[in-house]
Amino acid sequence: MPPIVGVIGGGQLARMMIPRAIELGIELRVLAESEGMSASLAATAVGDYTDAAVVLEFARGVDVITFDHEHVPQNVLAQLIDAGVAVHPGPAPLAVAQDKILMRQELTRLGLPVPEWASVSTAAELDTFLAANGGRVIVKTPRGGYDGKGVRVVSASSDVADWFEAGGPLLAEELVSFTRELAQLAARSPSGEVALWPLVESIQQDGVCAEVIAPAPSLTAALTDAAATIARTVADELGVTGVLAVELFETSDGRLLINELAMRPHNSGHWTMDGAITSQFEQHLRAVLDLPLGATAARSPWTVMINVLGGPTSGSIADRYPAALANQPTAKFHEYGKAPRPGRKVGHVNVSGADLDDVVYRARAAAAILKD
Repeated sequence: MPPIVGVIGGGQLARMMIPRAIELGIELRVLAESEGMSASLAATAVGDYTDAAVVLEFARGVDVITFDHEHVPQNVLAQLIDAGVAVHPGPAPLAVAQDKILMRQELTRLGLPVPEWASVSTAAELDTFLAANGGRVIVKTPRGGYDGKGVRVVSASSDVADWFEAGGPLLAEELVSFTRELAQLAARSPSGEVALWPLVESIQQDGVCAEVIAPAPSLTAALTDAAATIARTVADELGVTGVLAVELFETSDGRLLINELAMRPHNSGHWTMDGAITSQFEQHLRAVLDLPLGATAARSPWTVMINVLGGPTSGSIADRYPAALANQPTAKFHEYGKAPRPGRKVGHVNVSGADLDDVVYRARAAAAILKD
């Protein structure tokens, strides 16, 4: 019998696990939130992932449960564990990914580098933090924010009055002076094997990842060693299983600070689908099944990933493929089965090669054909 992996969430991350599962002879089952989602090819159930009864029924007969996102409630995860279902990553590390305040608490406990931060429950507490941090800071909602949502740059507590009215503490952080954003992708198996991909640079557009350069240009040995140490420490100390993404700021004085964690395949790792010996999606499946991890070296000197944000304003991406494939025959196109919408991630393009400027040009040209 082939191993059976159940994935909660029917988005593009689950979709991109499907080809790797087929290649490895793994049966993939997906619990999608609704009909017609990105991973509908493998959707064996449609239902509410916050309903324990729905999730427990979906988990019947699978060897392991894993995730397309980190939003499954802790009480549902606990019931899976109580029912004897293997869950990777487990409830404890997922709790850290689900709550940004808990994330900051745990990273601080481990002595890892993070921005100055505070949990603030009142306008007065935020005003105090503002006064101590230059009068301009970042404020985040602890739960649910992604791709720039739930994040504001504020200079007065009144800028988040509506968030305070909604109740619960907010995360306040210093406005970090950084030169670029980096990401260290790793994978860890339940038996403790850890593998790391090359450190990459991510370029943001309106709070959304737009481009990734692998490896990040102009890296020093000290920087790569520091990023690797951070990722290994997070993976081991928090007991992460599966793929882990550590998003980092490189500061103007040469330090690394942890921005965010993701405990699943991540946008910063999409380049691995064509640019690394083992893609993050294959590695995630290996890891959650406690199989030996694959090699993570790059296949080419450079790989550039460009997100297709929004898509065409008329027609579909498929309509653009004849021109895109003819214009950029070395590009690898990955489409998510999503309807175009402003700012929405509807696909990505990977291009690899020996000359970074040429690779960047070809990747951008390929992606531009797919959007207006």
